[in-house]
Amino acid sequence: MDFFRFRSFWRALLLSAAVFGGAAFALAQTSESKAERDLRELVERQRALLARAAEAEHQVDIEDLRPRLQALVFDYEAYLRDYPKVVEGYISYAMLLGNPLIDERVRASALLLKANEMDPNRALIKNQLGKYLAEDGRPLEALNYFLAAVQLEPQEPLYHYQIGQLLSAAREDFVKSGEWTPEQIEKAMRDALDRARTLAPDNVMYAYRYAESFYDLEEPRWEEALQTWRALEDRMGSPLEKQTIQLHIANVLVKMDQPEEARRVLESVEEPVLQSQKQKIEETLARRE
Repeated sequence: MDFFRFRSFWRALLLSAAVFGGAAFALAQTSESKAERDLRELVERQRALLARAAEAEHQVDIEDLRPRLQALVFDYEAYLRDYPKVVEGYISYAMLLGNPLIDERVRASALLLKANEMDPNRALIKNQLGKYLAEDGRPLEALNYFLAAVQLEPQEPLYHYQIGQLLSAAREDFVKSGEWTPEQIEKAMRDALDRARTLAPDNVMYAYRYAESFYDLEEPRWEEALQTWRALEDRMGSPLEKQTIQLHIANVLVKMDQPEEARRVLESVEEPVLQSQKQKIEETLARRE
């Protein structure tokens, strides 16, 4: 995983957390009930702990948080005993258990299925269940949940993004099902990723993944890909991010049989962590000579 993908991974986690937080905090009202107040306090603790974990630079920093996370688990168990009919409690607790720091997806899935029975009109629940099914190698079932999430909240870019990611990663499974042609998968994938970046124009992660999707096409559209990567380069802030995009630009130029331009772009890539990828593109250029 290169640096840019690593950062994108954490952005995705934080984005998911933001969507979850919005759902949980929707219950905060002018006059809170005790159940609402207690859940809000749990969610605030959860947000703070997971934010600290995301910012941790060393494993020991994460380990220091584990006792507090375990205490939060116990408090969620107590909350559900006291308020078994509050659907937000099941959702919030499931999101905590499903976090990689705790990684109890079986329990998290059970809580989400319970919440889905209680309220079948929550897009967040559908999306998370779809995510677990996809990770368990059940993409066709996962897609049904993702589509349900989009139907419930069509303006949420994350749900479109999940569809695009799923269709790309499990393309062969969908073809083997006999329900999809490669052309249909390709179009649906691109449409979903394009919709995500359109709904969230300031989100670089969505724009980056859309640009990557050109590599997945059966019939190359390298000129369009080049324009997309160059537009994305202008949005990058740090030299490392800019040079990561420049590697993609050079790679596309190689595929377009423009070796001199590709070499010119590669000359700008100086970051040490990108040298192995730069070398691979240079080796491809050398083989074509």
